[in-house]
Amino acid sequence: MKRQKRFEKLEQRPINKDVIVKEWPEEGFVAMKSPNDPEPSVKVENGIITEMDGKKREDFDLIDMYIANYGINIDNAEKVMATDSAKIAKMLIDPNVSHKDVLKYTTAMTPAKGQDVICQLDFGEMIMGAKKMRERRKPANQSHVTNYIDNPVELAADAAEAALRGFAEEETTTAVSRDAPFNALSVLVGSQTGRPGVLHQCSVDEATELQLGMRGLTSYAETISVYGTDRSFTDGDDTPWSKGFLASCYASRGIKMRFTSGSGSEVLMGYPEGKSMLYLEARCILLSKASGVQGLQNGSLSCISIPTAVPNGLREVLGENLLCMMYDLEAATGSDQSFSHSSMRRTWRFMGQFIGGTDFICSGFGAEPNPDNTFAGSNEDVYDYDDIHFLSRDYGQSFGIHSIKEEDAINVRRKAAKSLQIVFKGLGLPAITDEEVEAATYADVHEDMPKRDKVADMKAAQDMMDRGITAVDVIKALVDGDVKDVAEAILNLQKQKVVGDYLQTSAIFDDKWHVESAVNEGNDYQGPGTGYRLYDDPEEWKKVTDIPQVIDPEHFDM
Repeated sequence: MKRQKRFEKLEQRPINKDVIVKEWPEEGFVAMKSPNDPEPSVKVENGIITEMDGKKREDFDLIDMYIANYGINIDNAEKVMATDSAKIAKMLIDPNVSHKDVLKYTTAMTPAKGQDVICQLDFGEMIMGAKKMRERRKPANQSHVTNYIDNPVELAADAAEAALRGFAEEETTTAVSRDAPFNALSVLVGSQTGRPGVLHQCSVDEATELQLGMRGLTSYAETISVYGTDRSFTDGDDTPWSKGFLASCYASRGIKMRFTSGSGSEVLMGYPEGKSMLYLEARCILLSKASGVQGLQNGSLSCISIPTAVPNGLREVLGENLLCMMYDLEAATGSDQSFSHSSMRRTWRFMGQFIGGTDFICSGFGAEPNPDNTFAGSNEDVYDYDDIHFLSRDYGQSFGIHSIKEEDAINVRRKAAKSLQIVFKGLGLPAITDEEVEAATYADVHEDMPKRDKVADMKAAQDMMDRGITAVDVIKALVDGDVKDVAEAILNLQKQKVVGDYLQTSAIFDDKWHVESAVNEGNDYQGPGTGYRLYDDPEEWKKVTDIPQVIDPEHFDM
């Protein structure tokens, strides 16, 4: 067959490497409103939910029972369930209805009702809903700080630079699980060097995560996974109650914590029970609400290739982010995992979260090039910084980060690497050489770093845990090494765990250790001229507009 030349060229476009499939409801390959999803219903007798979404109490599975007992505002449930879903959806975009008034309805919805409300909204309306329902007044962002070989010096330098760029949270993980203590320590030192008050976590197995938090080596937890079907849960030797118990462990030590879920996970695990991704995610959100955690990281995350393979995929992803907010939880809205060969599609992956503004627009943005991202690559990485700055400037919209000067990046990277060098020496860990400090100051990727003895590092990381090293030892090492400002920042971070104010929904710190949360800095958006506006915040607007690429037309030199 003779080919039409334009069609031949179109076939070679990067977008055509992406995989898309037809819907297959029986196996969960449907983003929203599967024919197998239950119809919304509720029945309350003597203050107890006896029927929910077509099931009688005696037929509830574990997740149903947990949600019915702890997740729904029972006092309002029957009234809300009798309200037309379109009416509730209109409240989300009506400037005459406040955030708090909407919550009176949405926190009483069952999972099926939550999905039904979201299905009334198109993508643009979801953006309007997110502007109102975000918990904190001001959007923020989270970064990934990793490298392919778990080099601690490079981690500290990258963490410092990311903090200086404005990220409110930083998340690390490991290439080798035994490196977790070093990675947590490195990002702790680096983040507090870049900007005091940045929160950080280390994503590893749940037992190690909790131990690192209790020792003061991390300040929040996030990768505590929940699922929308019982079989997906029990396949991982978990139940809703075990997750709730774990949440209370973190809270008892003053450590901020949110759960993680995301559409498509049940499909990947083979247990979707024929339900839509949005319905199962609604169950995850309410399960998180029932457990008392501050919020949820959702938006499909590492499963993003599943919803984006079917129709309405990215609409569903923004919908589940919005539904999280509607249940009065902080929302870390994903946009992390790389999923498409198309630069246009990757940009539109985060545009709803960016324009709507969420508590954490990305969770997270790669603070390293993607080949060094051990979360398997992010939708946005360091090479996208300038594009993001231009977009923020174009739209007058906060992405939670800002441009920095090259000399400032060099200085803060060097300081972080030297601070970690002092900590390693003070704790009796394998030495960090001056050559490593210099390399980390100017490095882009792990290949720019001198090689370390990985076996010695892994043994020392285990020994560090065996010796019971805590943040107090880190602080002492820094004071002994005369790096008192970083020591003070780490000390203040520990004090905040005692105070407990940052356990509030959507809490972050500014650089003066003031808490910004849904409690004291709640979202007051209620239509035009209200809520947080980047261009009405002179200090932040200057950071976004006054970038190195700007030309002064009054002093234009040809």
